[in-house]
Amino acid sequence: MRFSDIPGQQQVKQLLLGGVRRNHVAHAQLFRGAEGSAALALALAYAAFLNCEARMSEAEDSCGHCPSCQKIDKLIHPDLNFIVPVTTTKAVAKDAVSSKFGAEWRSFVLENPYQGLNDWMQHIGAENKQGSISKEESVQLLRLVSLKAFEARFKLVIIWLPELMHPAAANAVLKLLEEPPPATVFLLVSYAPEQLLPTITSRVQAVMVRAVAEPELATWLRDTRQVPEVKAHQLAQLTQGNIGEALAAQAATAAEHDYFRLFTDWMRTCYGNKVAEMLEKSDEFQKLGRENQKEFLQYALTLVRKVLLFGLDAQLVPHLPTQEQAFVQNFSRFVTPRNASPLAQELNDAHYHVERNANPRMIFLDISLRVAELLRQA
Repeated sequence: MRFSDIPGQQQVKQLLLGGVRRNHVAHAQLFRGAEGSAALALALAYAAFLNCEARMSEAEDSCGHCPSCQKIDKLIHPDLNFIVPVTTTKAVAKDAVSSKFGAEWRSFVLENPYQGLNDWMQHIGAENKQGSISKEESVQLLRLVSLKAFEARFKLVIIWLPELMHPAAANAVLKLLEEPPPATVFLLVSYAPEQLLPTITSRVQAVMVRAVAEPELATWLRDTRQVPEVKAHQLAQLTQGNIGEALAAQAATAAEHDYFRLFTDWMRTCYGNKVAEMLEKSDEFQKLGRENQKEFLQYALTLVRKVLLFGLDAQLVPHLPTQEQAFVQNFSRFVTPRNASPLAQELNDAHYHVERNANPRMIFLDISLRVAELLRQA
């Protein structure tokens, strides 16, 4: 994993690079981000950069060609270790610890490093069980760090979702953070850092990983995932810069639909209170299929929010795609603080009913009539 493989995050990347260049590598760092963020990907890219054998003094990235980079890219470097939440499965009936799920973890991360806990549990066949970092893991961890690095300058320990540590495991980590072993770097990747012990968070250097700017995510989806440009912008806007959610939405709705055109035509129909056209659009909505119906309603909710923010202050929405600018500016007269909340509630309710397999034609016609009424209240 290279820094260049990750969209956006320039401020975080420069922070990490600068620390290495100044020889100020904190022995414990906490990558804090939402589920689906680039937190794990950045930790992996940082790990590769730390142990890159061909790294130049002013390098912006690991080389990707030296033996260390190649092994880290495959997650098989002997000095790169992972502690992750696990549970008993059909394959591992007892004593579930991270080391017994090494092959599954490698395939999981190499496929997509932006996934979350539920994805991981499904990947290992946990069924309805909850994953955790058990107290048995603390024994493995203490044994692991007692060994010197095999071939790299740093022994790296990535703890994914440390908020799920058993108290015994958390205390073991705390002890190691208080008395860090030499040449060992702990990289904690957390999606709920507020659940960590305060004594742990006080001993780590925080690395804030925020959502990617929508234009950057759209460009990345287009260039690296071959997502058509219109769809890429819709996914970036729909997920508000969350990479994992964008990739999941792309997989769930592989068909390309122009949601912006559908939304603008729908709003014009509602504003004109054209019931006959509402019936026609209900048929179009039904043909989308359930996953696309849900995605469209979520897209509509996101766009309504942007229209409201634009009406309050255009600077609150600085990165509008060119095709949306004129519509958002004009439509902002009809989405105001007076009707924005009920509009959002109608879209949320429609999404709820679609999820529960209600008749999509009836859902769409009903919400169209309600939206028509609300737009006249602006």
